[in-house]
Amino acid sequence: QVQLVESGGGLVQAGTSLTLSCAASGGTFSTGVMGWFRQAPGKERSLVAGIIWATGMTHVADSMKDRFTISRDDGDHTIHLRMNNLKPEDTATYYCAVRSSRPVLLRLWPASTVDYWGQGTQVTVSS
Repeated sequence: QVQLVESGGGLVQAGTSLTLSCAASGGTFSTGVMGWFRQAPGKERSLVAGIIWATGMTHVADSMKDRFTISRDDGDHTIHLRMNNLKPEDTATYYCAVRSSRPVLLRLWPASTVDYWGQGTQVTVSS
């Protein structure tokens, strides 16, 4: 059974940094993609960043790519989302996500095609 265990959320002030981590277990992830989505109240869940496990190719959403970085630990299927210069509009619940196969285009990976979700971790950025 696939499990995604997230950590690293919290309440921070604008301009500071956070790193979210997600450890995946119980499945085969080398053929697919892992990443992060976020959802703010009243908004749709949207892709923040993803990484294709086999190649290491990454994508960060355009609005965040100058502040956020996604990386991985090869040995234990863990990914990290480093978020710098956080803004109040980054406030959301962040979800780790796994898809067992690659999306056609990583940058267009839709939430509807995620196979497994983490429980979500709250990030709140105060101004």
